[in-house]
Amino acid sequence: MTTGIFGGSFNPIHTGHTRLGEWLVRKGFVDELWFLVSPLNPFKQTRTDLLDDAARVRLARLAVEGKPGLCVSDFEMHLPRPSYMVRTLEELRKAYPERDFCLIIGADNWVRFPQWKDSEEILRRHRVLVYPRPGCPLSPTAERGVHFVPSPLFDISSTQIRQAIATGRYHGRGLAPAVWREIKKKGYYL
Repeated sequence: MTTGIFGGSFNPIHTGHTRLGEWLVRKGFVDELWFLVSPLNPFKQTRTDLLDDAARVRLARLAVEGKPGLCVSDFEMHLPRPSYMVRTLEELRKAYPERDFCLIIGADNWVRFPQWKDSEEILRRHRVLVYPRPGCPLSPTAERGVHFVPSPLFDISSTQIRQAIATGRYHGRGLAPAVWREIKKKGYYL
């Protein structure tokens, strides 16, 4: 069974994330997809607008409710910080030896992938699926195990959603209704 690992802050998770996940499962790129909520991205250690871990996991679980093949994992929350994907994948292989893990990243992260800790080790041990991102065209690569997936382009960002909520201009585009209800109820991002 191929399990896609889609890591991120998910601050908050939005419909671009879930629609991409559904597309990857439906098209057979992965059998299932885990949204791996990251406690601390090594490239974003100075963030001050990050909701606490439990809140982001809860929002992500609300977003995938009723979506076959998609689930949320807090696995990285139980590992040393900062979160390095090479370490996370190693621990996942130990915990779930029956699964074949595949890393899913956006083209914006692919550009920076050589800066990731032990990126060559990730490429040696895992397939990597790279999906398109606005303003970041995909360039063919000769890297073994790296596949550019022709997914639809979802032009939605968590940053834009947070800013719209903070300024009172958010009008429902980009969040699952259950996620938006929870954000309003808890007063997140205000």
